[in-house]
Amino acid sequence: MSLPLFPILGGLLIGTASMGLLLLLGRVAGISGIFWAAITGPDRGWRWLFITGLLLAGLTLHSFDSVPIPDAPAGPIWLAGFAGVLVGVGTRIGSGCTSGHGVCGIGRRSQRSFTATLVFMGTGIAIVYLTRHVLSWLA
Repeated sequence: MSLPLFPILGGLLIGTASMGLLLLLGRVAGISGIFWAAITGPDRGWRWLFITGLLLAGLTLHSFDSVPIPDAPAGPIWLAGFAGVLVGVGTRIGSGCTSGHGVCGIGRRSQRSFTATLVFMGTGIAIVYLTRHVLSWLA
């Protein structure tokens, strides 16, 4: 399979899985919500299977297509951990993550999800621009 087909196939699989989860279980496929409830919620079984499937999908791509697993980013591990905590807090405050709002919410035409996705993407673009272009001049 040629590499440009992977994003298309991945998008179709994500959309199909999201719609299947919504139609079969009445649940939104927001990864942060699924992960949080896998730790704290009463219906943990399907959630752990969903998370396992996400991890196995990436490993399967790397093993079948000989795509190398990326190197760990340079920088302290505590910084990555701190960033992860901030993302977790943000998803709780924002009532969802990019997958829940961006994939499922926009697909359901939710105005709140559309706004949240614009904020997520705009903030991400601004942070990348600042760290790559503005802060690099200070060094």
